[in-house]
Amino acid sequence: MVEDEALVRRAVCRALQAGGFSVRDFDAGADALAALDQVADDVDVLITDVLMPGMSGFELLTEAHTRWRDLPVLFMTGQATVSAAVEAMRLGAYDYLVKPVDAQNTLIPAVRRAIEHKRLLARNRFLESQLEAAQRARGMVGDSAAMRQVSALVSAVAPAEVTVLVLGESGTGKELVARALHEQSERSGRAFVDVNCAALTDSLLESELFGHVKGAFTGATTNRKGLFETASSGTLFMDEVGELSPATQARLLRVLQEGTIRPVGSTESRRVDVRVIAATNRDLGKEVEAGRFRQDLFYRLNVFTIELPPLRDRREDIPILVDHFLHKHGQRLGRRIPQVDTATMDALSSHSWPGNVRELENTVERALVLCRAEVVTVDLLPPSFRDSAGMPAAEPGALQPLNEARDEFVRTYVSRVLSMAGGNVAEAARLSGMDASNFRRLTRRMYEGKRSGSAD
Repeated sequence: MVEDEALVRRAVCRALQAGGFSVRDFDAGADALAALDQVADDVDVLITDVLMPGMSGFELLTEAHTRWRDLPVLFMTGQATVSAAVEAMRLGAYDYLVKPVDAQNTLIPAVRRAIEHKRLLARNRFLESQLEAAQRARGMVGDSAAMRQVSALVSAVAPAEVTVLVLGESGTGKELVARALHEQSERSGRAFVDVNCAALTDSLLESELFGHVKGAFTGATTNRKGLFETASSGTLFMDEVGELSPATQARLLRVLQEGTIRPVGSTESRRVDVRVIAATNRDLGKEVEAGRFRQDLFYRLNVFTIELPPLRDRREDIPILVDHFLHKHGQRLGRRIPQVDTATMDALSSHSWPGNVRELENTVERALVLCRAEVVTVDLLPPSFRDSAGMPAAEPGALQPLNEARDEFVRTYVSRVLSMAGGNVAEAARLSGMDASNFRRLTRRMYEGKRSGSAD
């Protein structure tokens, strides 16, 4: 409650306390903001006068919504003008009350409505984050033996309160695995927070992870929670953990060992309850041998390891992934979902994919944007795909060896039936009249044979 007139302030506070509310009151907006910096998470409503010396109610509202966008602000004023009310609503005030305010019939009901409004906003944001997380978790797509093993490992370790290290090349989907671990754990209803350790300088990363206190460094004008506190009772996903500096490695080791953090510039430790999932594309064992990564931290992180295969080692998943990304981006762009012709699927399936699943998704999205028909064709792929798509045309009268011709036919057949089945391996096996396990084996042999140049 912010009001420069002491009599009014005390009367309003007494009325709110009688209504069952806990109230803190201030006679200046700057003092209220300083207090909110410390306790904003525990505050449901801000009530303020409009005309006050120093910072006006309008200025207080603007600053409060910049820092805490979901905090409802109620105006109380003796200046009952239409223009003032319009300006208050334009700036985002939840309600506009005219003095003298009837506590029982006006003030307390308005406060209760504001609290309910804030709770609904929080609930909606939570549901949106849950939906987004679930959708991302479903993005861990694949029916290959390698991906079935990854899914089994995720299901086995997700409920256990242990640190998980996710290994794999860039673009293989390490964040999707981390989200799936969170969604299948007891912490699924709590926060999932992610940070890319390679994207920030050492000093910024320490502040981001552990928070800082006011005055800890130039620009630290307020206390700020770090990601470990933000993720409290939830999960913190640390991507590119192999890029951490020695100093930050030491601080992370302390968190994992003791469950406490110390904000930058503070002398006090704070206890945190966070499950850490780390990921890297580096070989941490070799980094330890080279002296670039702490051995004790490596053992702390490496309690349970999940290694993601590169896309080139699970080519039978490519048609499934292509179908998944066509639907994902088709719905986002409002497009009809096209089919993929045999030559295009063959080109996609035989590509080396140095950028892994991320590169495949970008390629499919690009083709979808360019597609104006009901079929995705090779000419919609980047030039490198078009140059390598298919086999060179035989000269007139030339004849392929029987084994090569047979393998080319089988590869084309497998690609086409997978496309007809929408990437569903079980359905493709049914269409071809084969057992699903035999169909998977044939698919793997054909793609591996094409990559190595062998006939069978």
